Parts: sequence; C-alpha cells; structure tokens
Amino acid sequence: MIKELDDVILGCDLPEQRLSAGDIGTVVLVHRNAAGYEVEFTALDGDTIAVVTLMADQVRPVRAGAIAHIRELAVK
Repeated sequence: MIKELDDVILGCDLPEQRLSAGDIGTVVLVHRNAAGYEVEFTALDGDTIAVVTLMADQVRPVRAGAIAHIRELAVK
C-alpha cells in the first residue's frame, strides 16, 4: 500500500506538466482510501517541477532492484 511520503513511479506521460512515464515523485497526500494521490515531482536540485493529482492506476510503488535514470527536463 502506498502511503504519504512514499516515492512512486509515474506510469504515464503527462506532457502538460513536462513529466514522463518512469519519473519518480513523492506522495504528499493520499485521497479516499488510496483511490488517488497528490504527488510532488522535483528536480535533483530540490526545485518542484509539478504537484499533480493522480489516480491509483497512474502510479506504482518503487520495486526492489529499481534504478534511477536521469533525463533533462523539457524546456517550456
């Protein structure tokens, strides 16, 4: 079960927020028995890229053996 402050993996592209499937975010709020989440996505320097409301099927928990991958943020 995903809880507040857990890291999650985005499962779909969200181009309007400049986010891509596989981006890592942190849950800042759990909605209605985990039906959805407020997730904050940040750059490695700590700047917030987006805070997005996502349905449970749009994110997944981090799995053992996962490795982070760096990409440059698309310019607005």
